[in-house]
Amino acid sequence: MHSFRPLPLSFACALAVGATVAGPAHAQNLQQVYDLARAYDSSFQSVQAQYDAAVSRAEQARAGLLPSAGLTAGVSRANNENTNPAVTRNVTTQNMGISASQPLYRPANRITFEQGQRGIAIAQSQLDAAAQDLTVRVSQAYFDTLAAQDTLTVVRAQKSAVAEQLASAKRNFEVGTSTITDAREAQARYDLVTAQEIAADNDLQVKQLTLDQLVGQSGIQPRPLALPVTLPSVLPTNVRAWVDQSEAHQPQIQQAMLALDVARLETRKAETGHLPTVDLTASYGKARYPDGTATALSPTRTNSASVGVALNLPLFAGFATQNRIRETLSLEQKAEADLQTVRRNVAQAVRASYFGIVSATGQTKALEAAEASSQSALDANRLGYQVGVRINIDVLNAQSQLFQTKRDLAVARYNVLVGNLKLRQAAGVLTPQDLQTVNGLLVP
Repeated sequence: MHSFRPLPLSFACALAVGATVAGPAHAQNLQQVYDLARAYDSSFQSVQAQYDAAVSRAEQARAGLLPSAGLTAGVSRANNENTNPAVTRNVTTQNMGISASQPLYRPANRITFEQGQRGIAIAQSQLDAAAQDLTVRVSQAYFDTLAAQDTLTVVRAQKSAVAEQLASAKRNFEVGTSTITDAREAQARYDLVTAQEIAADNDLQVKQLTLDQLVGQSGIQPRPLALPVTLPSVLPTNVRAWVDQSEAHQPQIQQAMLALDVARLETRKAETGHLPTVDLTASYGKARYPDGTATALSPTRTNSASVGVALNLPLFAGFATQNRIRETLSLEQKAEADLQTVRRNVAQAVRASYFGIVSATGQTKALEAAEASSQSALDANRLGYQVGVRINIDVLNAQSQLFQTKRDLAVARYNVLVGNLKLRQAAGVLTPQDLQTVNGLLVP
């Protein structure tokens, strides 16, 4: 009969992966990490600056609808010679004037202003997409780090358990109750788990560096899930509904639609090349001649003022307008094709994300059942080893199966959480509230 020693309490505690990784008091939750990344991430900052530039660009376009004014001033000196009578005079001229104009009919300027407003909408859509992308990137890095921590915890717990089995096998061999095979099998399993521990520790360091780089700080410690956990459901449960949502909310589709609108406006603006322009103009000026003029010997001053309407009617521009119209029509067709491409790509991404989250949810439920059955199998094999109907390798295999199941279950839970965010991002409906919902599942 094989002798059996109960596994230490540390091993039993390590089996509860999520519960044992209790974060320290200074650990950061998901919302805190996101806030740090939002203030640091250069990609997001770039899109924010692009939005600010688009607003300023739109204000520049508004200038084409507003009046303009200018002030001029100058001093000149001229030498005048007359032959009859023979007179030579140096004449100084001092002048100052102000002019202003107000566009009355400039359809191209109006269209340019409308394009500027579309540019703001495009930049806003890009900013929304960047915020959603940052949410997913932060969440992915956050839960990747947690998964790496869980894997290392599981591997170390497995190593401790295998070490106990190895010690038990050696004692049984020394007293003659088992063969050398049991000890060698346990030693081989111990060496394998040691290699897995090294790999898991390296993977954790890589994942930790990725998370630290994302927020611009070192030593970020994510808080684990509070177990037991109820994962969020996928609602609606119809993939068609998610695709329909993406049509109305997805930033990529919105950008493509706005780009098509801008292209159509560009065609309209090109067509205005055949139209006249009308401006209201006004000016006022003063000229002073302190030395007189060529015809007047005494100092002279003149004032002038004018108000009028300026009409400009294009007649012929070397077919530039016609060719410009043909160019914009082609670009308009390109924008329409780009919109269809984006719609198809978004729909495909939504479907892939939806079925991915459905699969991850199913795997989680299956692994929860597998965890319970693996625990029962381990208990049965431990009891069988104790009474002599099971051998050492059976216990080792049962332990390995349980630990693998626990590790896979932890990863599956994280995949469900991140997958839910990715699905909402694919549909364009990811909001800060969704991040807060996931954050509420973590250890306080």
